[in-house]
Amino acid sequence: MKRWSVALGLLVSAVFLYLAVRGLHLGEVWAALRAARYGWLLPGVAVYFVGLYLRAWRWHYLLRPLQPVPTRTLFPIVTIGYMGNNIFPARAGEVIRAVLLKRAQGVPISASLATILVERVYDGVVMLGFVFLNLPELARVAGAHSGFVGDLQTLALWGSGAFGAALAVFLLAGMFPGRAEKWLQRALRPLPPGLRARVLPLGQAFLQGLRGLGSPKEAWMIFATSVAIWLLETAKYWFVMHAFAFRVPFFALMLMNGVVNLATTLPSAPGYVGTFDTPGIAVLVTYGVDKAVAAAYTLTLHAALWLPVTALGAFYALRAGLHWRELAAADTLATQEPTP
Repeated sequence: MKRWSVALGLLVSAVFLYLAVRGLHLGEVWAALRAARYGWLLPGVAVYFVGLYLRAWRWHYLLRPLQPVPTRTLFPIVTIGYMGNNIFPARAGEVIRAVLLKRAQGVPISASLATILVERVYDGVVMLGFVFLNLPELARVAGAHSGFVGDLQTLALWGSGAFGAALAVFLLAGMFPGRAEKWLQRALRPLPPGLRARVLPLGQAFLQGLRGLGSPKEAWMIFATSVAIWLLETAKYWFVMHAFAFRVPFFALMLMNGVVNLATTLPSAPGYVGTFDTPGIAVLVTYGVDKAVAAAYTLTLHAALWLPVTALGAFYALRAGLHWRELAAADTLATQEPTP
């Protein structure tokens, strides 16, 4: 399965890269890169790390019903996890986070994975909000009958259904834990007794991880934090834009942020090669940016998002004495968690 997932990711990235470079004049892209004012990357990286710290705080907030873990303890773990997402396929960094938290604080892997899944659902909801908020302006810029706008509308509608349904299930499970456990037991009744005995404790630990959504106030706090995180990341897009010879509204960058991050949920090569770049270039071109400049900007932005957090994550991993083989085998370690 690993080999197939890696092969599929490479194929998807190859298709997206082909779409990105088709019709590009690489000499013009190189000229735009040479003319860029790279000092603008520094404030962009700074606001990104503020957002990363907020991610650690959000995780701390979700983990409170399980075990209070200080944000300063979680920040290196989150950073190592994002490094893992950048260098390993299939977002393995999420599992790495759960395994490292188990080692450091004893939090069950199934429970911490539930909190991470809640994060991803909230992120998806915010990204879709960014897309919906900016579709009318995009339609005005591109023309009412633009196929690109129509494709985005379809994507947003289907994505809203999927993420909205997942969020509703998580909220209900967090607010009504007793009923959620009864639903879990009913769902597992058709399984053979031996298998049910192994799966039930894992499911119960997963439900424990949803307790951070136990009240509307807590759910709204997580949502507000998620919005702040993604606005800070969009601010990085804005700072990096000033390194290049084009200007689009901040709302256009919100749309770009939403589209590229929804696209990176697709299987791809490590580091979201292609799935980040192609839709980002397409959004900017729709707003009238020259394709070569849009490609140079998106390439630079991608590198600025990838390199700093990967370097800091590697530093934290080395400081903790972690070996690359341990990180690469995190998914195997997660499946070997003993049941309570």
